[in-house]
Amino acid sequence: MSRICELTGKGRQVGHNVSHANNKTKRTFLPNLQNVTLLSDALGRGVKLRVSTHGLRTVEHNGGLDNWLVKARADQLSDSARKLKKEVEKKRAATAA
Repeated sequence: MSRICELTGKGRQVGHNVSHANNKTKRTFLPNLQNVTLLSDALGRGVKLRVSTHGLRTVEHNGGLDNWLVKARADQLSDSARKLKKEVEKKRAATAA
């Protein structure tokens, strides 16, 4: 399982450990991923996703999963999140019509 946020696309970063003597060794910085169930108002059910804590804050800031998915670009999302976005958009279009 890759260590990438399904919503924001945030992944690992590479940097250095720097000692007091200024020796540099490679290291990775991993995102803080959490397995969460986010509720979708349009679909009326919960959706299990692997999301970074940064991604959770942005979802809450935008007023929920549905609002965030509508605003998000599809190329940034994982495959499961893209399918979810299409489902939400179909439900919203059906209720608006």
